[in-house]
Amino acid sequence: MAKKSLKTNDKTRIIPKHIGIIMDGNRRWAKKKGLPTFAGHKKGYDIAMKVGEWCLDRGVSILTIYAFSTENWNRSKKEVTYLMRLLKHALSNETKSLHAKGIQIRVIGIEKGLSSEIKRAISKAENLTKKNKRGILNIALNYGGRSEITEAVKKIVKQKVKPIQITEDLVSKNLFSSDLPDPDLIIRTSGEYRLSGFLTWQSAYSELMFIDKTWPEFTEKDVDHAIEEYSRRNRRFGGN
Repeated sequence: MAKKSLKTNDKTRIIPKHIGIIMDGNRRWAKKKGLPTFAGHKKGYDIAMKVGEWCLDRGVSILTIYAFSTENWNRSKKEVTYLMRLLKHALSNETKSLHAKGIQIRVIGIEKGLSSEIKRAISKAENLTKKNKRGILNIALNYGGRSEITEAVKKIVKQKVKPIQITEDLVSKNLFSSDLPDPDLIIRTSGEYRLSGFLTWQSAYSELMFIDKTWPEFTEKDVDHAIEEYSRRNRRFGGN
C-alpha cells in the first residue's frame, strides 16, 4: 500500500500508515519526580489519550499501543490492580469520545486472566466503534508476541492444515491483528533498545525508533520528529 505524504515547510514528509508505540518509563518518570508509581501511570494514561489524535491529525490511520504485556502480571498486585483500573476506565469512559471522532477501537491479546468487567468493557467498545472509518486505535492488552504466535499455531493445528500448506501468509492470517497491515514504524520511549515482545511477527520490517525521554514526557513534537525521521529512511524490504 502506498504511503501517504504531506508537505510542510516545502518538504515532503512520508506518513506511516501504521505506528506502534511501546509506552515505557512511567515508573521512572514518577521516581525522578519524587512521586508514587501510580502518579507516573496516571500521567502516562493522560499522554496515551492524546497521542491518537496527534497521529490522526498527521495522517496516520492506525495506532497500536502496548498497554499491558503478559509479563506485566509479575508486578506487585497493587500496581497491577491500579493498571487494570486505568484500562477499564479508558475503555468505559473514553470510548464515546473516540466514537464521536470516528475512531474504531480494537483490543488484541489473550483474554484469559482478564476480569469479566474488562472483557465486557472491551466488547462494548469494539461493538460500538466497529463501523468507524476515520482511524483505528489498536490496544495491545495482556499481549505478548510469542504468545500471539503460539496462539496462531494452535489455530492452524485445529484447522488440520498439512505442513506443506503452512505459509507466512497463513500464519499472518491467524494472528490477533490478522486484517491489519504491519506497523511501518515502532517507537519506544525511555531509552530502552528492545521490543520486549511487541508485535514480534509483524515488526520484521518495521522501522524502529528509540527515544530517551520517558513516556509521560512524550509530546506532539515527538510525533513530528518521528515522522520526519521515518521520512528520511529508505525502506527496501530486503531489496537493493
